[in-house]
Amino acid sequence: MPMSTVRAKSKAEPLGGEPSWEVAHVFPTRGYWTELDYFTLPDNKRLELVGGSIEVLPMPTMSHQLMIMFLVQALQVFAKPRQLGLAILAGLKVRLWKGAFRLPDVVFMLAKHSARMGEEFWEGADLVMEVVSGGHEDRRRDLVGKRADYARARIPEYWIVGPRNATVLRLSGRKYVVHGECRRGDTARSALLKGFEVQVDELLSAGDVRGPR
Repeated sequence: MPMSTVRAKSKAEPLGGEPSWEVAHVFPTRGYWTELDYFTLPDNKRLELVGGSIEVLPMPTMSHQLMIMFLVQALQVFAKPRQLGLAILAGLKVRLWKGAFRLPDVVFMLAKHSARMGEEFWEGADLVMEVVSGGHEDRRRDLVGKRADYARARIPEYWIVGPRNATVLRLSGRKYVVHGECRRGDTARSALLKGFEVQVDELLSAGDVRGPR
């Protein structure tokens, strides 16, 4: 999904007059946002805090949401009876380090780390997943930016689901290495959750808004 960054002033003026500069000046300029500033923002927007700046994410499409739901349900079906942990879908804030929050499409925490799960946000995670919508900015953010951020936060496993494939990354030292590069007809398997696997055909088909043909 494309993203934009909140700035103190916007060049775009609303129809009918000047922007409300008094409101704009209340907020910090780019690069100077703090956690306190971040938590004063409304919860009806998808907002991330990285490098002292706010990134505004548009609402996901229906096909994007369908694939997220598929992944969360698959994780819950596998983890719940085994009492392994909890999976949450898009919208939950994850604190990567002081001053950095991301909103993964899917986030999973092992039961043994439940103390890190808070009502407003989680302190890190054990597994995160992102569904790439296909736009250039979305791919750059998920394939480069978030890959580096999640590795820095020491999240053991990161899944990136693209339009035609699913990549499973596992943490090795301070960087991710490819655990599985899966396309249609393949099975994506977790390195962290032994026995957890997803048929890539079923995952990608879950986002087909045209339904059965």
